[in-house]
Amino acid sequence: MMKRLLTLLLCLCCSFPVISLAERADRDKPIHLEADRATVEDYKRKGEFRTSIFIGNVILTQGTLRIQADKVIMKEDSTGYRYATAYGNLASFREKRDGLDEYVEAWSKRVEYDDKTNKIELFGNARLKRGGDEVVGDYITYDITRDFFQVQGLAKQKNDEQPDSRVRAIIQPRTRQPATQPIEETDK
Repeated sequence: MMKRLLTLLLCLCCSFPVISLAERADRDKPIHLEADRATVEDYKRKGEFRTSIFIGNVILTQGTLRIQADKVIMKEDSTGYRYATAYGNLASFREKRDGLDEYVEAWSKRVEYDDKTNKIELFGNARLKRGGDEVVGDYITYDITRDFFQVQGLAKQKNDEQPDSRVRAIIQPRTRQPATQPIEETDK
């Protein structure tokens, strides 16, 4: 039953238009971080990543992208791509969709954002809202570039009924375009 629901949900998600990506201009803007405490590694470090840790009411913004959490660990690779992991009693992610007056919003206990692949992953009490559509589950992965998400519920324990173990979705109807009538030619 759960697999059928997940398959149905994935099929519905694939039918969404792919024209709505994250705001492209965000990547060219500086990152602003606020926190109660921070530890930042030197740029001249040896190793694969430069790691920075921000703790206490963390707010990360880059253009329309905004992450709020209790703790954020930011890693930057040698090519400049950034990977942020946010923790909290619901960390949040928000970013404007490109070309639309609409936002993608997400909440979970742990949010992982990968700048290189342009994906976010939500772990624990995960919720993703895109316009009027909303999905809830234990784990959500969202490919921002492809505008595609997958949702998983909690695995049920033996003999344990967990009301929050199921995937839940609200999917708004698409606006239908009126059928076009063929233009009749008139003899003059």
